[in-house]
Parts: sequence; C-alpha cells; structure tokens
Amino acid sequence: MSTLTAIDPTTGTVVREVPAATPAQITEIIDRSEQAYESWKETSFAERAEVLSAVAAYMREHVEELAPLMTEEMGKPIGEARGEVGKAAWAAEHYAEHAEEYLADQHIASDATSSYVQHLPLGPVLGVLPWNAPFWIAFRFAAPALMAGNTCVMKHDPHVPGCAAAIEEVFRAVGAPEGIFQTLQARTEDVEQAIRDPRIAAVSFTGSDRAGAKVAAIAASEIKPAVLELGGSDPCIVLADADLEKAAEVSALSRIINAGQSCIAAKRVIVERSVHDEFVELLRARLAALTVGDPREDTTQVGPIAREELRENLHRQVTASVEAGASLMLGGEMPAGEGYFYPVTLLTDVKPGMTACTEETFGPVAVVVAAEDAEDAIAIANDTPYGLGSSIWTEASRGVDLARRIEAGQVSVNGIVKTDPRLPSGGIKRSGYGRELGPHGIREFVNAQQVWVGPATS
Repeated sequence: MSTLTAIDPTTGTVVREVPAATPAQITEIIDRSEQAYESWKETSFAERAEVLSAVAAYMREHVEELAPLMTEEMGKPIGEARGEVGKAAWAAEHYAEHAEEYLADQHIASDATSSYVQHLPLGPVLGVLPWNAPFWIAFRFAAPALMAGNTCVMKHDPHVPGCAAAIEEVFRAVGAPEGIFQTLQARTEDVEQAIRDPRIAAVSFTGSDRAGAKVAAIAASEIKPAVLELGGSDPCIVLADADLEKAAEVSALSRIINAGQSCIAAKRVIVERSVHDEFVELLRARLAALTVGDPREDTTQVGPIAREELRENLHRQVTASVEAGASLMLGGEMPAGEGYFYPVTLLTDVKPGMTACTEETFGPVAVVVAAEDAEDAIAIANDTPYGLGSSIWTEASRGVDLARRIEAGQVSVNGIVKTDPRLPSGGIKRSGYGRELGPHGIREFVNAQQVWVGPATS
C-alpha cells in the first residue's frame, strides 16, 4: 500500500504517514459526494450559510490546534499560520453572507414576458490544491462552491495530509451534512481517475503551470469546466516618484511571506534607475533585519523551505543568476545544519533572460532589475510568460493609468498584492484562467441558466 508522507522541514524528520486512497476508495468518496449533492443542491442559501458560519466559528475557536499543523508539515511560521486559519474562516463567513446576493437572478429585457438568468449548481467539484497555503486555498475553493449548492472533493497536496484531514474534520465537528466536503488523500498520479469520473462536474486547480496544463488537458478532454490558478513571476515596479521607504517595506514583506513560497509574492522588483541605488539600500536593510529560524517561535519571520528538493532548486536559480552576472548583495549560501532553511537573499544587476527572471523563484530571494524609465519598466514587467499579480509604486493617478498596461490579473497601486474574499483573483497567460473569490469566483461553477417566459411581446 502506498502512503503519503509529511516531513517537518525544520528538522527533516517524518512526522506523518497516511495511506493513499485506492482506486476503489476514490470511487467511494465521489459516490458520497454525488449522493450528498442530491440533497445539498435543494437547500436554501440560509441553510448553507448556517453550515459555513459554524465551520468558520469552529476554526476561530480551534486556531491553536489547526495552525501548528501547517508549521509542522510545510514550515509556515506560527504567526502566519494562525493568520491563515483566520483568513480561511473569513472566506467561509464572506460567502455565507454574500452568496445569495452574488447569485441573484439577473433580469434581462427581451421579447419575452419575462426573461432572466438564474445560477444553479453543477454537482461535485474537485479541488486539486497545493501545500503552500493549506487552509486558505482549501476555503478559497470550497466556500463559494458549497454556497452555490455544489459539493466538494478536496484532493490536497500529498505533503500536507495532516492539514487535509483536519479540514475535513472541521466539517464533521460542526455536524455538516455527510459528504458535502470530503478529503481525498490520493497520490498525484491518481488525480486523473477523479477528474475523469463522470460524476465530477468541474475542477479547480492551484499549482504550477506544468501541472496545470496536464489537469486542464484532462478536464478539457472530458468537456468539464476548470479554473486554474498557476505560477507567477510577479513584477513590483518602483518609479522615481514613489514613496521609497514604503515601497521597500512592502516589497520586503511581500517577498518573504511564507518564506517567499507564494504565487503572488513580489518576484521581480523593477526600479527606475534614478532611484535604484537608494531603493536597493533601503530594501537590503529591511531584508537583512529579518529573523530566520524555527517557525514554531513567535519571533521567527522566515521559516524553512517546504522540501529539500525545492531548496536545492532555489539555490540552483540563485547560483545560475550570479554566474550570469547578477550581484549577490545578501544571502545566497546554502546553510549547514538540519532542516531546509535558506537565507534571505538579495540579487541586483539582474537582467532579463537570467534564471531569476525567466523562472518562478519560490523562496526568500528578492530580485532587483533596473529600468531606464516608466516605459522600460512596463516592458520588463510584461516580458514574462506569467501574468498573475503585480504592483506599481508611483503617484496614485499615474499608477491607475499605468495599471491598464500591465499584463496581469491583479494590480496593486502603492500596496501589497494579496488575496481577499471580496475581490476576484486569478491570472492570464501561463498563470491560468478563470477567477476565484469575490462575485466572479462563485459564478465559475454554476449553470448560468437562461429562462424565457412567454408569451412573446410584440
């Protein structure tokens, strides 16, 4: 029997082994999801909201039990882990409160006596999720899907089986209807069986562009809708008229949240040359002051990289960029000792085409690229196969004007790029398609059914 293994990245030791679902067990889980859907789809918004509100309340009450699972299985600093549990609860609360409004009938005038669009559930939705935000991404997927009347099968990353089991247990603990939300503890190679199961109506995937392409191809071959939230190489543009102190503070924070293991982190800081040196020194000082250490300690700001092979790949990217001419201003050396720690690193003199610009860096590595002016900065920002998030630091009205020219699904003007249950999030180009969160996210997995009521009007 194959198992899913969780390794504590702080120590490199195995902390949990869970049996992987067999093909028969995968079928049984989808069976239960389909059976639960038949009654869940008939519930009112108020009844669904009652369940989601209870789930949110439970998570807030048990944050000290849930948060350490993330710290143990993927190294998230405990302060960030507590915040993530709270944010997951917020997603559940937000959709409990707003789903009925988001999915209200839309009346559209036509030649009918009455014509409108109503939003109906599709069926069981499969979520294929990553390890880097185990609770938040689970509820980003599940809260809108459930409030729309769908049921959820969550196939979480095999490296966070404890987090995955705990999320299902939250629903069980509050007495949610059996089968509306289930965890599928399956190997990555067995995901195809679940996608192809005729009872799975749609797929939500968050992960790398390579894996997303495979999921999308399978879903498309079965003619099933999918939402893909994939990788990013997010630009952070700092122009000469920016508040450099604030830009440096927020850029440093964006780069090191979750030890830099975030799709929407600022991965390429593109700075107008006239303020480049001043900004780099401000950024270097902030990065150098960060505390790297045991993620169980409240004082730790940067924990370990989640897995050994991820750390090795990150170091390869840094080394290759330095060999190509980048300047190493901070960090960049593989540390000795146990665990998968990597120092906070700052690379300057980075040019387009270097590894740190062409590949997504998933770790605490800040990359600074010089631009001649705003036009050059926009061109550099868009010179990437990705288009997830982006930010620009300049005078506000100028930033609003320039935002239209940035090829990304999300632009923050003078602020950090973040996900928010109230606002849609997603990418373009190789960063995926479809949207999560906000009113747009809940409408991804519904049947927008047109209803025409006669007689026809003249």
